[in-house]
Amino acid sequence: MDWFGAGDFEVARLVLQRGVAAAYLIAFVSTINQFPALLGEHGLLPAPRLLARTRFRELPSLFHWRYSDRMLLALAWCGAAVSVTLVLGLPQLGPPWLPMLAFLLLWAGYLSIVNVGQSFYGFGWESLLLEAGFVVAFLGSTEVAPPLLIIIYLRWLLFRLELGAGLIKIRGGREWRDFTALDYHHETQPMPNPLSRLAHHLPRWFHRCEVFGNHVAELLVPFFLFAPQPVASVAAGVLIGTQLWLIVTGNFAWLNWLTIVLAFSAIDDGTIRAMLPVLPSGPAPADAPAWFVALVLAASALLAVLSWWPARNLFSRQQLMNASFNRYHLVNAYGMFGTVTKRRLEVIVEGCDDVEPGDGAVWLAYEFRGKPGDPMRMPRQFAPYHLRLDWLMWFLALGSRDTRWFEVFLVRLLEGDRRTLRMLRVNPFTQEPPRWVRARVFLYRFSTRAERRASGARWVRSEVGELVEPVSLRQLGLR
Repeated sequence: MDWFGAGDFEVARLVLQRGVAAAYLIAFVSTINQFPALLGEHGLLPAPRLLARTRFRELPSLFHWRYSDRMLLALAWCGAAVSVTLVLGLPQLGPPWLPMLAFLLLWAGYLSIVNVGQSFYGFGWESLLLEAGFVVAFLGSTEVAPPLLIIIYLRWLLFRLELGAGLIKIRGGREWRDFTALDYHHETQPMPNPLSRLAHHLPRWFHRCEVFGNHVAELLVPFFLFAPQPVASVAAGVLIGTQLWLIVTGNFAWLNWLTIVLAFSAIDDGTIRAMLPVLPSGPAPADAPAWFVALVLAASALLAVLSWWPARNLFSRQQLMNASFNRYHLVNAYGMFGTVTKRRLEVIVEGCDDVEPGDGAVWLAYEFRGKPGDPMRMPRQFAPYHLRLDWLMWFLALGSRDTRWFEVFLVRLLEGDRRTLRMLRVNPFTQEPPRWVRARVFLYRFSTRAERRASGARWVRSEVGELVEPVSLRQLGLR
């Protein structure tokens, strides 16, 4: 069955299956650590309230049967365990149905979480992970050759991911068209990392080259993913290089890592062996069984039909960014940073234990793990891990309309809620919770080299205004 199998993509299948499984492992660990505090029974946006007003056909989730924090953690731990077996390659050693079942279980389990995750799970890389997990389920095991249709579809996924990101920029802010976007991006991105300040202070001509390279990588290179070898492999290599630069200079959860994994769908074994001559050749796989061929054809037909909506979106003047056209997060629209923020605003949350929050009151700041706070502190590297609370704090500073979670967050600080406080890096009130909290807005910028030498500060900040005036637990309760 020569038309069905792509025998020269064995290494690609290994990377795709194990890489996607590794991303699922990180996603489930993130859920274990953060979901109860953010979305649990006593979370900032309790999932049970959403489930009470929706039906399964609107938001497919196992939790429509019953939700509890214990059940959520059990599902996440099971998902993490299945992910580990796939990262180790154990199901791939069995018949084709075994890794298929494992990946479909991961997809169904994580879909149940994402569909009740509300704002804390409303990121494009959640949909990307779900789509990738569903598709790689049909790559089979080492007993059969990787199905050619699935390899091609994974390139189509990568194509949409890259081209969608490029088009949303060209149609978005002027800064992408006048090549000034990277003058600001490294400083104003949601969560800078240790090298973001260095990247920001690179010469302006280098930032122009960054924008030009971005346009080439996202608007031109994706078309070569479907070219004959070795052109397709070279195109994939270019995309991998651009993603590595994004990894070095920022924190975007597992988005960049998963994109690199998907790029291997365009790299054949011949190219890899040309680069690594010591790589051994495996035995020729057997013909795929009829039932596996039938399932792959059915899945490919479903994905082809669902591709109509995101394909049409690419050519729309009102292009949607990070949108799902079905409740199962299959065949989605992607994109990021259609506009680049020119100024960095940060919301700083503070507490006070004085009886009255007057002029002489002492206010102490809560510190988040990833987002800037203390001007002296170096930004940390957290990706591919996803700090969901920190990301929503970035959107809050930009003027996000959905602030329900933030009001509850302030209540939890005044209550001294342990789960919420574990989400933070620094809790200045270790004995008793404060009597008052407030939220101030500051303008942040990276310190210049001279400022850094003089004061040691990595950020320079100035107060812009007050987002939430001093409030007590009683006042918030009345609201």
